[in-house]
Amino acid sequence: MASQALPHGDSAGTIMGHPKGLFVLFFAEMWERFSYYGMRALLIFYLTKHWLYSDSEAGIIYGAYTALVYITPAVGGYMADKVLGQRKAVAFGAVLLTLGHFFMAFEGEAAAGNENNPVIYVFWLALALIIVGSGFLKANISVMVGQLYPRTDVRRDGAYTIFYMGINLGAAIGSLLCGYIGETYGWAYGFGLAGIGMLAGLVVFTLGKGVLLGRGEPPKALAKSREWSMYAIGFGLVAVCWVLIQYQSVVGFLLGGFGLLLLGYVIFTAVIKLPAEDRDRIFAALFLITTSIVFWALFEQAGSSLNLFTDRHVDRGGVPASTFQSINAIYIILLAPIFATLWTWMGQRGFEPSSPLKFGLGIVQVGLGFLVLVWGASSVGIDVPTPVIFIFLIYLLHTTGELCLSPVGLSAMNRLAPAHMASLIMGTWFFASATGNFAAGLIASATGAEGVGEAAGKQVVLGVYETVGLYAVIIGVGVMIVSPLIKKLMHLDTLQDDDAGSEAEHVFGDGPAPVTPQS
Repeated sequence: MASQALPHGDSAGTIMGHPKGLFVLFFAEMWERFSYYGMRALLIFYLTKHWLYSDSEAGIIYGAYTALVYITPAVGGYMADKVLGQRKAVAFGAVLLTLGHFFMAFEGEAAAGNENNPVIYVFWLALALIIVGSGFLKANISVMVGQLYPRTDVRRDGAYTIFYMGINLGAAIGSLLCGYIGETYGWAYGFGLAGIGMLAGLVVFTLGKGVLLGRGEPPKALAKSREWSMYAIGFGLVAVCWVLIQYQSVVGFLLGGFGLLLLGYVIFTAVIKLPAEDRDRIFAALFLITTSIVFWALFEQAGSSLNLFTDRHVDRGGVPASTFQSINAIYIILLAPIFATLWTWMGQRGFEPSSPLKFGLGIVQVGLGFLVLVWGASSVGIDVPTPVIFIFLIYLLHTTGELCLSPVGLSAMNRLAPAHMASLIMGTWFFASATGNFAAGLIASATGAEGVGEAAGKQVVLGVYETVGLYAVIIGVGVMIVSPLIKKLMHLDTLQDDDAGSEAEHVFGDGPAPVTPQS
Protein backbone atom coordinates (compact mmCIF):
# COMPACT_ATOMS: atom_id res chain seq x y z
CA MET A 1 0.00 0.00 0.00
CA ALA A 2 2.87 2.35 0.76
CA SER A 3 4.13 2.06 -2.80
CA GLN A 4 0.91 3.29 -4.41
CA ALA A 5 1.16 6.64 -6.15
CA LEU A 6 -0.93 9.40 -4.70
CA PRO A 7 -3.06 11.80 -6.72
CA HIS A 8 -1.90 15.38 -6.77
CA GLY A 9 -3.73 18.65 -6.37
CA ASP A 10 -5.84 20.23 -3.67
CA SER A 11 -8.93 18.37 -4.87
CA ALA A 12 -7.21 15.14 -3.88
CA GLY A 13 -6.77 16.39 -0.30
CA THR A 14 -3.38 18.08 -0.06
CA ILE A 15 -2.05 20.99 1.94
CA MET A 16 1.12 22.74 0.78
CA GLY A 17 1.53 19.90 -1.70
CA HIS A 18 1.41 17.19 1.00
CA PRO A 19 -1.41 14.77 1.89
CA LYS A 20 -3.68 16.10 4.63
CA GLY A 21 -2.88 12.93 6.57
CA LEU A 22 0.64 14.25 7.16
CA PHE A 23 -0.74 17.16 9.19
CA VAL A 24 -2.99 14.84 11.17
CA LEU A 25 0.10 12.84 12.12
CA PHE A 26 2.01 16.08 12.76
CA PHE A 27 -0.52 17.37 15.29
CA ALA A 28 -1.07 13.96 16.90
CA GLU A 29 2.67 13.50 17.44
CA MET A 30 3.12 17.11 18.53
CA TRP A 31 0.56 16.66 21.32
CA GLU A 32 2.03 13.28 22.29
CA ARG A 33 5.48 14.84 22.65
CA PHE A 34 3.90 17.81 24.49
CA SER A 35 2.50 15.42 27.10
CA TYR A 36 5.58 13.17 27.33
CA TYR A 37 8.15 15.94 27.71
CA GLY A 38 5.84 17.98 29.92
CA MET A 39 5.63 15.04 32.31
CA ARG A 40 9.35 14.29 31.97
CA ALA A 41 10.27 17.86 32.98
CA LEU A 42 8.49 17.36 36.30
CA LEU A 43 9.16 13.69 37.05
CA ILE A 44 12.46 13.93 38.96
CA PHE A 45 11.07 16.78 41.08
CA TYR A 46 7.87 14.84 41.74
CA LEU A 47 9.93 11.87 42.94
CA THR A 48 12.17 13.92 45.24
CA LYS A 49 9.84 16.70 46.43
CA HIS A 50 6.47 14.93 46.61
CA TRP A 51 7.23 11.24 47.17
CA LEU A 52 10.40 12.22 49.08
CA TYR A 53 12.70 9.70 47.44
CA SER A 54 16.40 10.37 47.86
CA ASP A 55 18.31 11.64 44.84
CA SER A 56 19.89 8.21 44.41
CA GLU A 57 16.56 6.36 44.53
CA ALA A 58 14.91 8.88 42.20
CA GLY A 59 17.76 8.58 39.68
CA ILE A 60 17.40 4.80 39.53
CA ILE A 61 13.60 5.01 39.12
CA TYR A 62 13.96 7.63 36.40
CA GLY A 63 16.57 5.54 34.55
CA ALA A 64 14.46 2.37 34.71
CA TYR A 65 11.41 4.27 33.47
CA THR A 66 13.16 5.83 30.45
CA ALA A 67 14.87 2.51 29.66
CA LEU A 68 11.52 0.72 29.51
CA VAL A 69 10.15 3.49 27.27
CA TYR A 70 12.82 2.53 24.72
CA ILE A 71 12.25 -1.24 25.04
CA THR A 72 8.47 -1.43 24.52
CA PRO A 73 8.48 -0.06 20.92
CA ALA A 74 9.91 -3.43 19.84
CA VAL A 75 6.70 -5.11 21.06
CA GLY A 76 4.39 -2.38 19.73
CA GLY A 77 6.04 -2.42 16.33
CA TYR A 78 5.92 -6.20 16.06
CA MET A 79 2.22 -6.37 16.97
CA ALA A 80 1.40 -3.63 14.47
CA ASP A 81 3.35 -5.31 11.65
CA LYS A 82 1.85 -8.75 12.25
CA VAL A 83 -1.71 -8.10 13.42
CA LEU A 84 -3.08 -4.67 14.33
CA GLY A 85 -1.68 -2.38 11.66
CA GLN A 86 -0.09 0.95 12.56
CA ARG A 87 -3.30 3.01 12.82
CA LYS A 88 -4.99 0.82 15.43
CA ALA A 89 -1.71 0.43 17.34
CA VAL A 90 -1.21 4.23 17.46
CA ALA A 91 -4.80 4.75 18.62
CA PHE A 92 -4.42 2.12 21.35
CA GLY A 93 -1.12 3.64 22.46
CA ALA A 94 -2.74 7.09 22.60
CA VAL A 95 -5.53 5.76 24.84
CA LEU A 96 -2.98 4.22 27.23
CA LEU A 97 -0.93 7.42 27.27
CA THR A 98 -3.98 9.57 27.99
CA LEU A 99 -4.94 7.33 30.92
CA GLY A 100 -1.35 7.32 32.20
CA HIS A 101 -0.94 11.09 32.13
CA PHE A 102 -4.25 11.64 33.90
CA PHE A 103 -3.38 9.06 36.56
CA MET A 104 -0.21 11.08 37.18
CA ALA A 105 -2.48 13.87 38.44
CA PHE A 106 -3.52 11.75 41.46
CA GLU A 107 -1.04 13.05 44.00
CA GLY A 108 -2.05 11.58 47.31
CA GLU A 109 -0.32 12.78 50.44
CA ALA A 110 3.42 13.37 50.36
CA ALA A 111 5.12 10.80 52.55
CA ALA A 112 8.53 9.24 53.05
CA GLY A 113 7.03 5.82 53.86
CA ASN A 114 5.71 5.22 50.36
CA GLU A 115 5.18 1.50 50.93
CA ASN A 116 2.29 2.43 53.26
CA ASN A 117 0.71 4.92 50.86
CA PRO A 118 -1.76 3.23 48.47
CA VAL A 119 -1.64 6.15 46.00
CA ILE A 120 1.97 5.24 45.16
CA TYR A 121 0.58 2.22 43.31
CA VAL A 122 -1.52 4.56 41.18
CA PHE A 123 1.72 6.41 40.37
CA TRP A 124 3.40 3.13 39.32
CA LEU A 125 0.34 2.34 37.18
CA ALA A 126 0.57 5.75 35.53
CA LEU A 127 4.22 5.17 34.61
CA ALA A 128 3.42 1.66 33.30
CA LEU A 129 0.60 3.00 31.11
CA ILE A 130 2.88 5.69 29.69
CA ILE A 131 5.66 3.15 29.04
CA VAL A 132 3.42 0.75 27.11
CA GLY A 133 1.48 3.54 25.41
CA SER A 134 4.74 5.00 24.12
CA GLY A 135 5.66 1.53 22.85
CA PHE A 136 2.56 1.30 20.70
CA LEU A 137 2.56 4.91 19.50
CA LYS A 138 6.27 5.73 19.17
CA ALA A 139 6.99 2.61 17.13
CA ASN A 140 4.30 3.18 14.54
CA ILE A 141 3.35 6.81 13.92
CA SER A 142 6.65 7.56 12.13
CA VAL A 143 6.05 4.54 9.89
CA MET A 144 2.69 5.98 8.87
CA VAL A 145 4.38 9.15 7.61
CA GLY A 146 6.39 7.05 5.16
CA GLN A 147 3.28 5.10 4.12
CA LEU A 148 1.66 8.28 2.80
CA TYR A 149 4.26 8.49 0.02
CA PRO A 150 5.70 6.19 -2.66
CA ARG A 151 9.32 5.25 -1.94
CA THR A 152 10.64 7.45 -4.76
CA ASP A 153 8.38 10.45 -4.01
CA VAL A 154 10.51 13.60 -3.88
CA ARG A 155 8.20 15.03 -1.18
CA ARG A 156 9.36 12.54 1.44
CA ASP A 157 12.28 14.65 2.71
CA GLY A 158 10.00 17.62 3.26
CA ALA A 159 7.35 15.42 4.90
CA TYR A 160 9.74 14.06 7.52
CA THR A 161 11.10 17.54 8.14
CA ILE A 162 7.56 18.81 8.84
CA PHE A 163 6.79 15.79 11.04
CA TYR A 164 9.94 16.07 13.15
CA MET A 165 9.40 19.78 13.57
CA GLY A 166 6.14 18.78 15.26
CA ILE A 167 8.08 16.49 17.62
CA ASN A 168 10.45 19.21 18.73
CA LEU A 169 7.76 21.88 18.87
CA GLY A 170 5.66 19.69 21.16
CA ALA A 171 8.68 18.86 23.31
CA ALA A 172 9.62 22.51 23.73
CA ILE A 173 6.13 23.81 24.51
CA GLY A 174 5.30 20.87 26.79
CA SER A 175 8.42 21.36 28.90
CA LEU A 176 7.77 25.09 29.21
CA LEU A 177 4.05 25.01 30.02
CA CYS A 178 3.71 21.80 32.04
CA GLY A 179 6.94 22.51 33.88
CA TYR A 180 5.96 26.07 34.79
CA ILE A 181 2.39 25.20 35.81
CA GLY A 182 3.43 22.08 37.72
CA GLU A 183 6.10 23.85 39.77
CA THR A 184 4.09 27.04 40.24
CA TYR A 185 0.55 25.82 40.89
CA GLY A 186 0.90 22.15 41.81
CA TRP A 187 1.89 18.75 40.43
CA ALA A 188 -1.69 17.77 39.57
CA TYR A 189 -2.07 20.83 37.32
CA GLY A 190 1.17 20.20 35.44
CA PHE A 191 0.50 16.50 34.92
CA GLY A 192 -3.17 17.23 34.19
CA LEU A 193 -2.15 19.65 31.43
CA ALA A 194 0.07 16.91 29.96
CA GLY A 195 -2.97 14.62 30.01
CA ILE A 196 -5.10 17.23 28.24
CA GLY A 197 -2.39 17.53 25.58
CA MET A 198 -2.38 13.78 25.02
CA LEU A 199 -6.18 13.73 24.84
CA ALA A 200 -6.00 16.45 22.19
CA GLY A 201 -3.58 14.28 20.21
CA LEU A 202 -5.93 11.30 20.45
CA VAL A 203 -8.90 13.40 19.27
CA VAL A 204 -6.95 14.79 16.30
CA PHE A 205 -5.81 11.32 15.29
CA THR A 206 -9.28 9.81 15.62
CA LEU A 207 -11.07 12.57 13.71
CA GLY A 208 -8.39 12.54 11.02
CA LYS A 209 -8.82 8.88 10.11
CA GLY A 210 -10.53 9.75 6.86
CA VAL A 211 -7.54 11.67 5.45
CA LEU A 212 -4.97 8.97 6.23
CA LEU A 213 -5.74 7.42 2.82
CA GLY A 214 -6.25 3.96 4.29
CA ARG A 215 -2.63 3.79 5.43
CA GLY A 216 -1.61 1.78 8.47
CA GLU A 217 -4.50 -0.68 8.31
CA PRO A 218 -4.07 -4.31 9.44
CA PRO A 219 -1.96 -6.43 7.06
CA LYS A 220 -4.90 -8.82 6.63
CA ALA A 221 -8.54 -9.08 7.67
CA LEU A 222 -8.67 -8.74 11.43
CA ALA A 223 -11.38 -10.46 13.44
CA LYS A 224 -12.67 -8.50 16.42
CA SER A 225 -11.76 -11.35 18.77
CA ARG A 226 -8.14 -11.28 17.61
CA GLU A 227 -8.00 -7.50 17.76
CA TRP A 228 -9.21 -7.48 21.36
CA SER A 229 -6.77 -10.25 22.24
CA MET A 230 -3.97 -7.89 21.12
CA TYR A 231 -5.33 -5.19 23.39
CA ALA A 232 -5.47 -7.70 26.22
CA ILE A 233 -1.80 -8.49 25.63
CA GLY A 234 -1.12 -4.76 25.77
CA PHE A 235 -2.81 -4.46 29.16
CA GLY A 236 -0.90 -7.54 30.28
CA LEU A 237 2.30 -5.73 29.33
CA VAL A 238 1.13 -2.79 31.46
CA ALA A 239 0.90 -5.18 34.42
CA VAL A 240 4.43 -6.45 33.74
CA CYS A 241 5.81 -2.90 33.56
CA TRP A 242 3.89 -2.01 36.75
CA VAL A 243 5.96 -4.65 38.52
CA LEU A 244 9.26 -3.86 36.79
CA ILE A 245 9.15 -0.13 37.53
CA GLN A 246 8.89 -0.94 41.24
CA TYR A 247 11.88 -3.31 41.15
CA GLN A 248 14.37 -1.34 39.11
CA SER A 249 17.27 -3.78 39.63
CA VAL A 250 15.30 -6.38 37.68
CA VAL A 251 15.25 -3.99 34.72
CA GLY A 252 19.05 -3.85 34.87
CA PHE A 253 19.36 -7.64 34.89
CA LEU A 254 16.93 -7.94 31.98
CA LEU A 255 18.85 -5.35 29.98
CA GLY A 256 22.16 -7.08 30.68
CA GLY A 257 20.95 -10.61 30.02
CA PHE A 258 18.87 -9.87 26.96
CA GLY A 259 21.52 -7.49 25.62
CA LEU A 260 24.18 -10.22 25.69
CA LEU A 261 21.82 -12.66 23.98
CA LEU A 262 20.93 -10.09 21.32
CA LEU A 263 24.57 -9.18 20.71
CA GLY A 264 25.53 -12.86 20.50
CA TYR A 265 22.73 -13.59 18.03
CA VAL A 266 23.68 -10.67 15.78
CA ILE A 267 27.36 -11.67 15.78
CA PHE A 268 26.48 -15.33 15.16
CA THR A 269 24.23 -14.39 12.25
CA ALA A 270 26.86 -12.08 10.77
CA VAL A 271 29.67 -14.63 11.01
CA ILE A 272 27.73 -17.72 9.88
CA LYS A 273 25.23 -16.41 7.35
CA LEU A 274 26.59 -13.24 5.74
CA PRO A 275 29.20 -12.70 3.04
CA ALA A 276 32.38 -10.94 4.08
CA GLU A 277 31.41 -7.34 3.24
CA ASP A 278 27.97 -7.57 4.85
CA ARG A 279 29.59 -9.16 7.92
CA ASP A 280 32.04 -6.27 8.17
CA ARG A 281 29.19 -3.77 7.91
CA ILE A 282 27.38 -5.47 10.80
CA PHE A 283 30.54 -5.26 12.91
CA ALA A 284 30.78 -1.54 12.06
CA ALA A 285 27.13 -1.08 13.07
CA LEU A 286 27.74 -2.90 16.37
CA PHE A 287 30.68 -0.61 17.09
CA LEU A 288 28.49 2.46 16.56
CA ILE A 289 25.69 0.91 18.63
CA THR A 290 28.05 0.19 21.53
CA THR A 291 29.59 3.67 21.55
CA SER A 292 26.11 5.25 21.47
CA ILE A 293 25.46 3.82 24.95
CA VAL A 294 28.18 6.11 26.32
CA PHE A 295 26.56 9.13 24.70
CA TRP A 296 23.03 8.43 25.97
CA ALA A 297 24.26 7.64 29.49
CA LEU A 298 25.57 11.20 29.74
CA PHE A 299 23.03 12.99 27.56
CA GLU A 300 20.10 11.63 29.59
CA GLN A 301 21.29 13.37 32.76
CA ALA A 302 19.18 16.24 31.43
CA GLY A 303 15.93 15.02 32.94
CA SER A 304 17.39 13.71 36.20
CA SER A 305 20.60 14.93 37.88
CA LEU A 306 21.06 18.00 35.67
CA ASN A 307 17.45 18.99 36.31
CA LEU A 308 18.08 18.77 40.07
CA PHE A 309 21.38 20.66 39.73
CA THR A 310 19.59 23.46 37.87
CA ASP A 311 16.96 23.62 40.61
CA ARG A 312 19.37 23.72 43.54
CA HIS A 313 22.63 25.28 42.40
CA VAL A 314 21.91 27.64 39.49
CA ASP A 315 20.98 31.33 39.54
CA ARG A 316 17.75 30.97 37.52
CA GLY A 317 16.31 34.39 38.29
CA GLY A 318 13.14 32.82 39.68
CA VAL A 319 12.39 30.78 36.52
CA PRO A 320 11.21 27.21 37.37
CA ALA A 321 13.99 24.70 36.79
CA SER A 322 11.79 22.32 34.79
CA THR A 323 11.29 24.88 32.01
CA PHE A 324 14.99 24.57 31.13
CA GLN A 325 14.13 21.12 29.75
CA SER A 326 12.83 22.92 26.66
CA ILE A 327 16.28 24.24 25.69
CA ASN A 328 17.39 21.06 23.90
CA ALA A 329 14.28 20.95 21.69
CA ILE A 330 14.56 24.67 20.87
CA TYR A 331 18.23 24.24 19.95
CA ILE A 332 17.31 21.32 17.67
CA ILE A 333 14.68 23.40 15.87
CA LEU A 334 17.26 26.14 15.31
CA LEU A 335 20.34 24.01 14.55
CA ALA A 336 19.10 20.92 12.70
CA PRO A 337 18.65 22.76 9.36
CA ILE A 338 22.13 24.25 9.75
CA PHE A 339 23.71 20.83 10.37
CA ALA A 340 21.83 19.23 7.48
CA THR A 341 23.03 22.01 5.18
CA LEU A 342 26.58 21.77 6.54
CA TRP A 343 26.83 18.00 5.94
CA THR A 344 25.47 18.44 2.40
CA TRP A 345 27.87 21.30 1.65
CA MET A 346 30.85 19.32 2.98
CA GLY A 347 29.74 16.16 1.16
CA GLN A 348 29.57 17.98 -2.17
CA ARG A 349 33.18 19.03 -1.66
CA GLY A 350 34.38 15.62 -0.56
CA PHE A 351 35.32 16.30 3.05
CA GLU A 352 32.20 15.41 5.03
CA PRO A 353 33.21 13.51 8.20
CA SER A 354 32.46 9.80 8.17
CA SER A 355 29.69 8.41 10.39
CA PRO A 356 32.19 6.96 12.92
CA LEU A 357 34.04 10.29 13.08
CA LYS A 358 30.74 12.10 13.70
CA PHE A 359 30.04 9.64 16.52
CA GLY A 360 33.39 10.48 18.10
CA LEU A 361 32.65 14.19 17.78
CA GLY A 362 29.25 13.67 19.41
CA ILE A 363 30.71 11.84 22.41
CA VAL A 364 33.47 14.44 22.83
CA GLN A 365 30.89 17.24 22.85
CA VAL A 366 28.65 15.59 25.45
CA GLY A 367 31.71 15.20 27.68
CA LEU A 368 32.84 18.78 27.07
CA GLY A 369 29.39 19.99 28.08
CA PHE A 370 29.88 18.60 31.59
CA LEU A 371 33.43 19.90 31.81
CA VAL A 372 32.27 23.41 30.84
CA LEU A 373 29.60 23.27 33.56
CA VAL A 374 32.14 22.07 36.13
CA TRP A 375 34.54 24.86 35.13
CA GLY A 376 31.79 27.49 35.26
CA ALA A 377 30.50 26.37 38.66
CA SER A 378 33.99 26.13 40.14
CA SER A 379 35.14 29.47 38.76
CA VAL A 380 32.51 31.41 40.72
CA GLY A 381 32.93 29.34 43.88
CA ILE A 382 31.15 26.35 45.36
CA ASP A 383 29.12 28.53 47.75
CA VAL A 384 27.89 30.80 44.94
CA PRO A 385 24.99 29.90 42.59
CA THR A 386 26.24 28.91 39.14
CA PRO A 387 25.47 31.50 36.42
CA VAL A 388 22.61 30.29 34.23
CA ILE A 389 24.68 30.84 31.06
CA PHE A 390 26.52 27.59 31.81
CA ILE A 391 23.22 25.65 31.68
CA PHE A 392 22.61 27.10 28.21
CA LEU A 393 26.18 26.15 27.25
CA ILE A 394 25.93 22.53 28.42
CA TYR A 395 22.65 22.06 26.54
CA LEU A 396 24.19 23.69 23.45
CA LEU A 397 27.13 21.27 23.45
CA HIS A 398 24.84 18.32 24.16
CA THR A 399 22.54 19.31 21.30
CA THR A 400 25.37 19.72 18.79
CA GLY A 401 26.66 16.36 19.97
CA GLU A 402 23.21 14.85 19.49
CA LEU A 403 23.05 16.22 15.95
CA CYS A 404 26.39 14.52 15.23
CA LEU A 405 25.25 11.16 16.58
CA SER A 406 21.52 10.48 16.78
CA PRO A 407 20.34 11.17 13.21
CA VAL A 408 23.60 9.88 11.77
CA GLY A 409 23.15 6.65 13.73
CA LEU A 410 19.61 6.13 12.42
CA SER A 411 20.79 6.58 8.87
CA ALA A 412 23.86 4.36 9.38
CA MET A 413 21.79 1.47 10.78
CA ASN A 414 19.60 1.51 7.68
CA ARG A 415 22.58 1.75 5.34
CA LEU A 416 24.71 -0.96 6.93
CA ALA A 417 22.11 -3.67 7.59
CA PRO A 418 21.12 -6.04 4.76
CA ALA A 419 17.37 -5.97 4.07
CA HIS A 420 16.62 -9.21 5.96
CA MET A 421 18.38 -7.87 9.10
CA ALA A 422 17.18 -4.26 8.97
CA SER A 423 14.58 -4.56 11.73
CA LEU A 424 16.95 -6.58 13.93
CA ILE A 425 19.73 -4.00 13.68
CA MET A 426 17.34 -1.08 14.23
CA GLY A 427 15.93 -2.90 17.26
CA THR A 428 19.48 -3.34 18.56
CA TRP A 429 20.09 0.39 18.09
CA PHE A 430 17.06 1.29 20.22
CA PHE A 431 17.96 -1.39 22.76
CA ALA A 432 21.30 0.40 23.15
CA SER A 433 19.35 3.61 23.78
CA ALA A 434 17.43 1.80 26.53
CA THR A 435 20.71 0.56 28.03
CA GLY A 436 22.13 4.09 27.91
CA ASN A 437 19.06 5.43 29.69
CA PHE A 438 19.40 2.85 32.45
CA ALA A 439 23.12 3.66 32.78
CA ALA A 440 22.11 7.32 33.01
CA GLY A 441 20.02 6.41 36.05
CA LEU A 442 23.06 4.82 37.69
CA ILE A 443 25.14 7.94 37.04
CA ALA A 444 22.36 10.15 38.39
CA SER A 445 22.19 7.92 41.47
CA ALA A 446 25.91 8.48 42.04
CA THR A 447 25.32 12.25 42.23
CA GLY A 448 23.08 11.80 45.27
CA ALA A 449 24.62 13.07 48.49
CA GLU A 450 22.07 12.78 51.24
CA GLY A 451 22.79 14.10 54.71
CA VAL A 452 25.34 16.73 53.68
CA GLY A 453 25.12 20.47 53.23
CA GLU A 454 24.21 22.21 49.99
CA ALA A 455 27.80 23.13 49.13
CA ALA A 456 29.04 19.60 49.83
CA GLY A 457 26.21 18.17 47.75
CA LYS A 458 27.14 20.47 44.89
CA GLN A 459 30.75 19.35 45.17
CA VAL A 460 29.69 15.69 44.88
CA VAL A 461 27.66 16.37 41.74
CA LEU A 462 30.48 18.34 40.12
CA GLY A 463 32.94 15.57 40.98
CA VAL A 464 30.76 13.00 39.17
CA TYR A 465 30.27 15.34 36.22
CA GLU A 466 34.02 15.96 35.94
CA THR A 467 34.72 12.21 35.97
CA VAL A 468 32.12 11.25 33.36
CA GLY A 469 33.03 14.28 31.25
CA LEU A 470 36.71 13.32 31.14
CA TYR A 471 35.92 9.69 30.35
CA ALA A 472 33.57 10.76 27.55
CA VAL A 473 36.19 13.02 25.97
CA ILE A 474 38.79 10.23 26.13
CA ILE A 475 36.38 7.68 24.65
CA GLY A 476 35.25 10.13 21.97
CA VAL A 477 38.83 10.85 20.94
CA GLY A 478 39.46 7.10 20.82
CA VAL A 479 36.45 6.65 18.52
CA MET A 480 37.77 9.41 16.27
CA ILE A 481 41.19 7.73 16.11
CA VAL A 482 39.77 4.36 15.02
CA SER A 483 37.09 5.91 12.76
CA PRO A 484 39.10 5.28 9.54
CA LEU A 485 39.16 1.56 10.36
CA ILE A 486 35.42 1.51 11.10
CA LYS A 487 34.73 3.42 7.89
CA LYS A 488 36.74 0.79 6.01
CA LEU A 489 34.54 -1.94 7.52
CA MET A 490 31.46 -0.13 6.16
CA HIS A 491 32.56 -0.79 2.53
CA LEU A 492 30.69 2.28 1.31
CA ASP A 493 32.26 2.01 -2.14
CA THR A 494 30.43 -1.27 -2.83
CA LEU A 495 27.16 -0.46 -1.02
CA GLN A 496 24.12 -1.06 -3.24
CA ASP A 497 20.42 -0.31 -2.86
CA ASP A 498 17.90 -3.10 -2.56
CA ASP A 499 15.58 -3.53 -5.52
CA ALA A 500 12.93 -1.30 -3.96
CA GLY A 501 15.52 1.00 -2.44
CA SER A 502 16.24 1.52 1.19
CA GLU A 503 13.54 3.64 2.74
CA ALA A 504 16.00 5.42 4.96
CA GLU A 505 18.19 6.29 2.01
CA HIS A 506 15.26 7.83 0.14
CA VAL A 507 14.13 9.73 3.20
CA PHE A 508 17.44 10.84 4.56
CA GLY A 509 19.88 10.61 1.65
CA ASP A 510 23.53 10.42 2.65
CA GLY A 511 23.17 13.01 5.37
CA PRO A 512 21.52 12.79 8.77
CA ALA A 513 18.00 11.66 9.43
CA PRO A 514 15.63 14.05 11.15
CA VAL A 515 16.13 14.21 14.88
CA THR A 516 13.75 13.28 17.64
CA PRO A 517 14.83 14.22 21.17
CA GLN A 518 16.20 11.10 22.85
CA SER A 519 14.46 11.31 26.17
